[in-house]
Amino acid sequence: MKIAFIIQRYGTEILGGSEYHCRLIAERMAARHHVDVLTTCAREYTTWKNEYPEGTDRVRGVNVRRFANARTRDLESFNAFSDWIFNYPHSREDEMRWLEEQGPWCPALLEYLQRSHQQYDVLVFFTYLYAPTVLGLQIAPKKSILVPTAHDEPAIHLGIYRDLFAAAHAVAFNTETEKAFLMRTFDLRPLAGETVGCGVDLLDTEGHGKPRRGVDAPLEGPLVPEDEPEAAAQAPKDGVPRGRRGRGPRPERPVSDRKRGIGEAFRRRHRLFGHVALYGGRIDPGKGCEELFEYFDTYRQAGGDATLALMGAKLMPIPETPWIRFAGMLPEAERLQALDAADVVIVPSPLESLSLLALEAMAMGTPVLCNARAEVLVEHCRRSNAGLYYADRDEFVESLSVLMADDRLRRAMGRNGRAYVDANYRWDVILGKYDRLIGGLMGTPAPRASSSAAR
Repeated sequence: MKIAFIIQRYGTEILGGSEYHCRLIAERMAARHHVDVLTTCAREYTTWKNEYPEGTDRVRGVNVRRFANARTRDLESFNAFSDWIFNYPHSREDEMRWLEEQGPWCPALLEYLQRSHQQYDVLVFFTYLYAPTVLGLQIAPKKSILVPTAHDEPAIHLGIYRDLFAAAHAVAFNTETEKAFLMRTFDLRPLAGETVGCGVDLLDTEGHGKPRRGVDAPLEGPLVPEDEPEAAAQAPKDGVPRGRRGRGPRPERPVSDRKRGIGEAFRRRHRLFGHVALYGGRIDPGKGCEELFEYFDTYRQAGGDATLALMGAKLMPIPETPWIRFAGMLPEAERLQALDAADVVIVPSPLESLSLLALEAMAMGTPVLCNARAEVLVEHCRRSNAGLYYADRDEFVESLSVLMADDRLRRAMGRNGRAYVDANYRWDVILGKYDRLIGGLMGTPAPRASSSAAR
């Protein structure tokens, strides 16, 4: 089968968001199908400047066709236009102009898809928001799968997106929360639909970084070690933390008390001692980072002694304080080390459709602390019992203090998180759902997944 993935930008340097999600799916699908990725030459999304060379490339076993964007984005002008269009009456022509100004604006990609869509059995469009999906899905909707990666934001209520979701013949939802939001917001009646998400590579129980075989049994409920009754008592059932408020400095824990050994290299490299909270992704106000810095400062003033480590692309100023360490963009192996080195991974984004950061942290056995405004993150915490969520500054401080104070609680949540990811986000589970979607779209039974694809 020949499958095309359409995504606004694509590359191994992009380690977050729908682009990373798309790459992970495309690489697994390429093990059993001919896969092309159709994308632009942009490396970053603020301007959509053409940085990758135009033409065909090979990226980790996947054939990538890049097309040059016809224009760049003036972010200041676009933001002003967005403020107007989200708040005042306007026409469809205004929305189409907004879509073009948002970018990426790549007529060459759409022209290729118009000429060549017949050679593909299935088209998979990632992210509802951008022009390649809005305009590209119109070309051959009957053999197209939409992966919306959607959440409730001003843009999604524009008329052009009502038309997009009405035309979707097959939809791969990320979570039940996203599905419920889209079903109540749009006249969404796809011929085929699955709550899919994305696979997460699990590590062996010794934590040496090797993939391990998943457990086929479904997760009946949160797992709490029998020898840790106190952790079980403190593990939250509703996301509201129970425990003690700010406390004074604690001595450095011995290495043997940490989850695994692979995080020690990251700690040494970045001079991290004692407790570590980690954030990974775009360091951007839109991802909740400005609020994260303010809340973490309050946590420190209340007696908290953890260090906040940041990994990812810096798109805003970072406070110059001794308790923040910026690690920058990290290769995949070092990202795993960072997730293992952390005592807690913080996910401050108020808008998420899946959050691979949270799922990867759980897979590494690291509990998460999430923004309660993101319903998807609350869903993960409640279903897994592997994290807490906060609605305001006081809850952030209390939750982080509880997590940092109790090693046994963190270990129990770590086990819960690994079990949750193992039950719901193994690659054989994810690829089987894509098989069913493709079968439903084509009116044929789903093909069996090969063992190599599952791995």
